[in-house]
Amino acid sequence: MGHMETVRAITEQTINKIPEEIADIIPKGFNNNIRWNFGHIAFVQEKIVFGLLGEETTVLKDYEPFFAAGTKPVEWIGTPPSFAEIGMVLMEQKTRIKDFLSSRLHETLQNPFTNKAGITFYTAGEAFLFSFYHEALHIETIKRLYRSMSTK
Repeated sequence: MGHMETVRAITEQTINKIPEEIADIIPKGFNNNIRWNFGHIAFVQEKIVFGLLGEETTVLKDYEPFFAAGTKPVEWIGTPPSFAEIGMVLMEQKTRIKDFLSSRLHETLQNPFTNKAGITFYTAGEAFLFSFYHEALHIETIKRLYRSMSTK
């Protein structure tokens, strides 16, 4: 669980540095904005930890229409969660994950999960480990989005 805290600390530091007024800008050459990337991190972590083990959460239900893979801000219907709410979800997710998952890492998933890269995960721990890589990829995208806006 220590790796999750390290990766999430970077995510939290990043969201705290970015002004909300630029969170919804989609620079040329990008499909999504900063808000989408942070919301996507929260949604995917929720899906990997809770969803794959059969738990339903309000984050899964509320975030899916806005932040699931393949969604785009230009197609949003309704109002997405605020930047502040996404930040709070990212912070409190750590505690919920530790409480829920710490004794279940070796649990076999009811249905093996294959991601878009074609990698199949058979245990909760395998999927959870991948989530660190996924989160880091999106943090890098957020940094690229931010740099593209601050160089203008």
